[in-house]
Amino acid sequence: MKKTALFAQHIKADARMVEFAGYEMPVQYPLGVKKEHLWVRENAGLFDVSHMGQVLLKGPNVKRDLEKIMPVDVEGLALHTQRYGLFTNDQGGILDDLMFANWGEEVFVVVNAACKEQDIALLKTALGDNAVQVITDRSLLALQGPKARAVLTKMIPDVAQMTFMQSKKFVWNGQEVWVSCSGYTGEDGYEISVADSVAVDFSEALLTHQDVEWIGLGARDSLRLEAGLCLYGHDIDETTTPAEASLTWAIQKNRRQEGEREGGFAGADIILSQLPNATTSTDITRKRFGFIVEGKAPVREGVEIVDANGIVVGKVTSGGFAPSLGAPIVMAYIETAADKENVFALLRGKKIPLQLAKMPFVPARYFRG
Repeated sequence: MKKTALFAQHIKADARMVEFAGYEMPVQYPLGVKKEHLWVRENAGLFDVSHMGQVLLKGPNVKRDLEKIMPVDVEGLALHTQRYGLFTNDQGGILDDLMFANWGEEVFVVVNAACKEQDIALLKTALGDNAVQVITDRSLLALQGPKARAVLTKMIPDVAQMTFMQSKKFVWNGQEVWVSCSGYTGEDGYEISVADSVAVDFSEALLTHQDVEWIGLGARDSLRLEAGLCLYGHDIDETTTPAEASLTWAIQKNRRQEGEREGGFAGADIILSQLPNATTSTDITRKRFGFIVEGKAPVREGVEIVDANGIVVGKVTSGGFAPSLGAPIVMAYIETAADKENVFALLRGKKIPLQLAKMPFVPARYFRG
């Protein structure tokens, strides 16, 4: 298995390591998943997410060409701003979700660890090999929680003014640091790309603050679930369209039907016809919804959802206990014709009532200025 530049730090912190996307990664620390989760909600949690793919795109037509593989407004993205994007296939399915930032003559892209090889190949095919620079010598950290801003500001004062989805370059101890005001927890915070050569020093500088603790992949998953955020390969995949995944907000007006740069990406006819107010529309038969589970028993991925008559109307794609709510929650795909107010999780032959919930389950606390 591959190891990140911070592997020794995780061992030193007594992390329990597991295989994830070909890397040996920390799933939890002695604090435990539940306490790590609540620590992030109350303080500042530090995540090693260096297994994710970092890519720089360059070239005179790079933004225009990037729009050919995403149903997203790339050319209109403001300088030093980041946006959520989707790679799609000819059937309208999602090949991966990603974040990309406009750095002027460069576009900085972060892709999921499990999909990065196929994503890089897709980018090279669409943009050309010379336009795609794969970053292999930088670590990626996420500092998340209500105290993250105060902590990072002590090290890099100018990040204090950053608002949600801004992305800029700074200098720390003579080293260039790439900082995005974003994350995967629903909290205020940052994702920080630093050279591998200084990753240990940078992480240790953060950990000198009493408000910062290492957080593993276990709590990262429960935090993103409470935030109603999709996990690729679970809640979204190449058989799922943006409309089915309740991700239509990610497709800007100028890429939709009758927009100034309508379509032109893989699966455009299918994807655009499923959007609200499409001039030529196609109905969808299933959609992603969130539910709070009655009782205390967690309901996991793969559990079937049934109606009052016991007929299967859906399936759980992400589920677990939500420490912030003190209750189990799930995200599931449900037939659009089903009564979402009267469905049950079929757990070991027993019907467990589900309460339809608005997502995110826990209100987001992004800093918007």
